[in-house]
Amino acid sequence: MSDKNSRRSFLKQAAVAAAAFTIVPRHVLGGSGFVAPSDKLMVAGIGVGGKGESDIKSFYDSGKAEIAFLCDVDDRRSARTRGRFPKAKYYKDYREMLDKEHKHIDAVSVSGPDHNHAIHALAAMQLGKHVYVQKPLTHDIWEARVLTDAAKRYKVVTQMGNQGSSNDGTRQVKEWYEAGLVGDVHTVYCWTDRPVWPQGIKWPEGKAEIPKELDWDLWLGTAPQKDYVDHLVPFNWRGWWDYGTGALGDMGCHLVEVPFSVLGLQYVQDVHASVGTVYVDEFKRGVFPESCPPSSHATMTFPKTDRTAGPVTLHWMDGGIQPARPEELEANEIFGDGGNGILMIGTKGKILADTYGENARLLPTSRKEQVALKYERVPGQASGHYAQWVEACIAGYGNKEVSAPFEISGPLTECLLMANLAIRGADMNIDGKYPGRNLKLLWDNDNMKVTNFDMVNQFVKREYRPGWEMNYKF
Repeated sequence: MSDKNSRRSFLKQAAVAAAAFTIVPRHVLGGSGFVAPSDKLMVAGIGVGGKGESDIKSFYDSGKAEIAFLCDVDDRRSARTRGRFPKAKYYKDYREMLDKEHKHIDAVSVSGPDHNHAIHALAAMQLGKHVYVQKPLTHDIWEARVLTDAAKRYKVVTQMGNQGSSNDGTRQVKEWYEAGLVGDVHTVYCWTDRPVWPQGIKWPEGKAEIPKELDWDLWLGTAPQKDYVDHLVPFNWRGWWDYGTGALGDMGCHLVEVPFSVLGLQYVQDVHASVGTVYVDEFKRGVFPESCPPSSHATMTFPKTDRTAGPVTLHWMDGGIQPARPEELEANEIFGDGGNGILMIGTKGKILADTYGENARLLPTSRKEQVALKYERVPGQASGHYAQWVEACIAGYGNKEVSAPFEISGPLTECLLMANLAIRGADMNIDGKYPGRNLKLLWDNDNMKVTNFDMVNQFVKREYRPGWEMNYKF
């Protein structure tokens, strides 16, 4: 089939299957607690190299999942996973796999580049499949809103790959906070030393030969048509706006998750940002609109919640930028984990934690107050994040909790992508000027738009490459 015909055929059959599952979803056919005939969850993976490789292995290691199908656009990246699961049928095109095999699939794991997360996940959800999607959940705000809504519409079990949300750290911090140990938290800092890939650079000139093992058209997916260049696949795409979401997209879901969950935060009210600048000559600023900036500081305001006394200000910093060191921290104590960290400032004290919410401690660290365990821990913590989703899928929609369902991870992703609007807006060069700098972007959440700087609204829902559009109505 031509790509156009393949896409048309897939959409037609997916629509028919989606309608059927809307009436009788697979996971309720056997009633509450339905278990697949094999007694194991039949999992298909889309993107099975790199992080996808470890995801697939972790599902299998739960002892309750069968790796039935594998899909990857790059035979090189998928080689180890295919070798580990030789019985799993292998596809390059996710549309072909879902078209031919959807009757034999219970759940789908999505772990490709950010720009294709939503189209892969939605296709699976419309077929009634449970989904596990790597962070960030989506590339655009509109896509995050779509997947959040689709999880409810199609009644499927969902989980985002921010495995730290299954750690004890978030639960311990929540217990401390609800016990009043730090009073009301009003200010939060989250920071990372990433990016650890090139950013703030010019798009490579010319084009390179496409490796024979890689289907470049499928890798591009929803992104604009461009010639293949070296050093983009398999990792450095993270620093390019067409494919990645920068350091914030990579690490934000791991760091912001703790205060987001503990404080009951939802949607951003407003955000402003400053970004690092690269100079290419004396007083000559480099203009690289396709690339994320080398560093940034975004300040988000969240409205009051039922867990806070007033609005909450959350600072995001990347590229090695860190907040002022707390006076309660002794001179030789590490701030965060050395490269990343979370600092929550309350009216009666402060909480410091590392990536994934690990090593949470009250400041000063001499404070050792104990509070009663209130929230159930996830067996295996971050490692158990995968088994938790597998077991919830087997139990069926609504029968077992997971740590990062789309009803939580969708809004979390949206707030991070909203900060990226400010970062991207601050870096926009129009005829040598930067109209998006020194502005506070005001967010209309119901209509998903910035009300005072329209130029960034084009990134709320980007234009998809023809033939790769996402069609969804709320």
